[in-house]
Formats: sequence, structure tokens, C-alpha cells
Amino acid sequence: MSRVSLLLVSVLLVWSCSAPGESNPEVHFTVPANFPEPVYAFERNPMTSAGVELGKALFNEPLLSRDNSFSCAECHSQPYGFTHHGHDVSHGIDNLKGTRNSLSLQNLAWESSFFWDGGVGDLDFVPIAPITNAVELGETTKNVLDKLRATKKYPLLFKKAFGSEEITTERFLKAFSQFMVTLVSAHSRYDKFVRNEGETLTPEEQAGLKLFEQKCSSCHQGALFTDHSFRNNGLFVQGVKDEGRAKVTELEKDKYTFRVPSLRNVAVTGPYMHDGRFYTLEAVLDHYAEGVQDTQNLDPVLRQKPGLGIALTLQERQQIVAFLKTLTDEEFLKNKRFAAE
Repeated sequence: MSRVSLLLVSVLLVWSCSAPGESNPEVHFTVPANFPEPVYAFERNPMTSAGVELGKALFNEPLLSRDNSFSCAECHSQPYGFTHHGHDVSHGIDNLKGTRNSLSLQNLAWESSFFWDGGVGDLDFVPIAPITNAVELGETTKNVLDKLRATKKYPLLFKKAFGSEEITTERFLKAFSQFMVTLVSAHSRYDKFVRNEGETLTPEEQAGLKLFEQKCSSCHQGALFTDHSFRNNGLFVQGVKDEGRAKVTELEKDKYTFRVPSLRNVAVTGPYMHDGRFYTLEAVLDHYAEGVQDTQNLDPVLRQKPGLGIALTLQERQQIVAFLKTLTDEEFLKNKRFAAE
């Protein structure tokens, strides 16, 4: 699709996003100039101000958990790129620990599979997984809807968003998606640099960008900094053997492969890897330079140098870290539209 077509899509989305009675609708979603076409099916879930506000309320609602103490926002904190900052793996109700690190929530309209193993293939169904996970929110969808129906707040919010007070699974999930697709991160220093918006990069950051393009972009591609694939990056298999995407596909070739995450806001979303084993970006680059293990299904990209991994000097690692920090989007991390009321 051409850039003109993309801009037209954005305009159409804006004008189709008003609820009945909205004379001056707020812009909820536009395609950034340096981004590809989104894949989310907006036509089946037209966005409205009321729908987005309902979705935000649900995202921050502890009634979604079994003991009414835990919301989605607990593991997806805005100042840290909507991750569970400082926790190697997510913690849920009763302080129970999960098995994987909490992924950042950003630019979800460009994703067609979700979670580290790609176990959910549609954004509209994503909330069901944490709600029903025994060590996350530990609830059932039925119980959640019953609790929402029993409040004074939510029947009114559903009526405002959908025209009646009826609270259904479909409406619940659609409102969630309307909020989640607004979480667009596209205003980092890097974005402003590539869009010629008056931003410059230091010599060290530019050196890091060049190295990144040479050594990292085969997996972390394009404006989204991911190719959306699942790969084995040579982590030592320790403790419980999480087989990654093979848990979903049951295919031998998918053992120990995990999502290639976006690197946007990566400086604030640590710890890193599916099990949160690395707490700094320097440790991540040390792994690729010196720590890659010859595990089953190791990605071929990591077999190209003498030995395993990616050839990186200490100076080159420092330069890449300097570049990665330019991907921090302060506007996204502080945008009051995303924050709880």
C-alpha cells in the first residue's frame, strides 16, 4: 500500500471513530509516517472515544482478578513501556510467579500473534489468556463479566460505548482492543531523526545505528524493530525447560524458539529475554558476543562467525547500547491518554 493510501486509511479511521453524538471526535489512531500498514482489522471494531475510555478502565480494573486485587496494569506499567519493571518473570495474584517475562505493550496494531510463543493469533482474544491464567489473574471470563454487571460504573460505560448496558464477552474484548491499539510508540529521538524532524544523533549513536543495521537488523527489522518471527537465540536451557513456541505448535523445529521482541523503549523495559535473565542491555550484548550456546534449533544467523554468536568488540557493544537508548519514546511513556484516571 502506498504512503498516500496509508494516510487515507488514517483519515478514514479518524472520521469513523466517533460515537453517536460525538461532533468533534478525538484522533485515536494514525499511522506514523515511517511505519508500515497495520494488520489489525479496524473495520470489525470501529473505534470510539467511549470505547477507548472503557478499554482503559478495564485495563486498570482489579475486578478482572479472582481476588479483586490485580489489574492488567500491574504487569504492564506505562513508565516502563507497559512491562513489569524489575521482575524477571511476571507476578500475579497471591504473589504467585509466572514462567515468563512480561512483554511490552506497544504498536499492537502491527502484530498478528501475541505472547512469547505466539499462542494467541488475534489481539481481540489476548485478555482472555492473563484473566484465566492461574498464576496471573486467576479468574474466569464469566465471573469477570458478572462482577462488571454488578457495578454501577460499567453498565453505564458499556451503554456509552455500545448503545446499551448489555455487557457481553464480545463487547468486553472489543473495548480492550480499542484501548490497546492506541498504544502507539513512534516519537523517540530515532523516529524524529529518520523523519527529519530536527533531531540529530551523536557520533557514538550514529556508529551504533550503523553497527545495528549490520549485525542486528536481520531479526530486529524495520520501523517496528522486529520481523515478528520466533527464533532460538542460544540461551542456556536452565531449570524448567520452557520449550517456547513448540508448546503451541508441538513441532520439533519450534523447540526453544521465542518471539523476536520489538526493541522500542528497550532501555526501560528490562529485564530481558523470555525468562528475564539479563538485567542490562550490556549483558544482552555480552550474550550475543560471548555467551551463545549450541542449543537445539539455534538460529542460523548465530552460526555465521567463527564459533557462535555475533562478532562484537567491547566498543561496538557500547555504541549499539548508545543507539538503542535513542529508541526511548518519552511521549509514549508519559502520555496521559494512556494513564489510569
